Amino acid sequence: MIVAKVGGSLYDWPGLGPVLTAWLARQPEPVLLFPGGGEAADAVRNWDRIHDLGEEHAHWLAIRSLSLGAHFLQRLLGSLPVVDSPLPGILDPYPYFRTQSGPPHSWSVTTDSLAAWVAIRCVASKLVLLKSADIPVSLSWKEASDAGFVDSYFPELLATANLRVEAVNLRSSLEFNLQVAPRG
Repeated sequence: MIVAKVGGSLYDWPGLGPVLTAWLARQPEPVLLFPGGGEAADAVRNWDRIHDLGEEHAHWLAIRSLSLGAHFLQRLLGSLPVVDSPLPGILDPYPYFRTQSGPPHSWSVTTDSLAAWVAIRCVASKLVLLKSADIPVSLSWKEASDAGFVDSYFPELLATANLRVEAVNLRSSLEFNLQVAPRG
């Protein structure tokens, strides 16, 4: 199975539904979509900044907000079920992480790392990060993190895993020319 994280930065793009549907149709094996946080997670970050909710509590609220993203993607795609375990479909991360150990609960862990965690745990054939930006293939994951393309926990998590990771700028990859980013 492939785990594909759909970046929240794609949620405001009118082309997301048809392009994601076409991308899914071209995959050689079943896909588990992992929703990005987008504006819902940004709202939680803002609440934490204003009200000092505490990193762990705010992180759990942000994971709850991913349920909204999962159901949004399900409505957009129509054909994939929302699931609470690593099966083909769209993962609702909140029920999954409520029953599983996971990465640290801090703002250094975003949906890139959460999706990688799931991919590692379910022994996925690869993780695909569907984003709104190109990650230069010359960058290591540490350099990509330093440049803000992925969170700071992502390279640390990958350093201990045997996981193939690809990054795709879905907005510009209409022909789905996958860019494989190195794991260095």
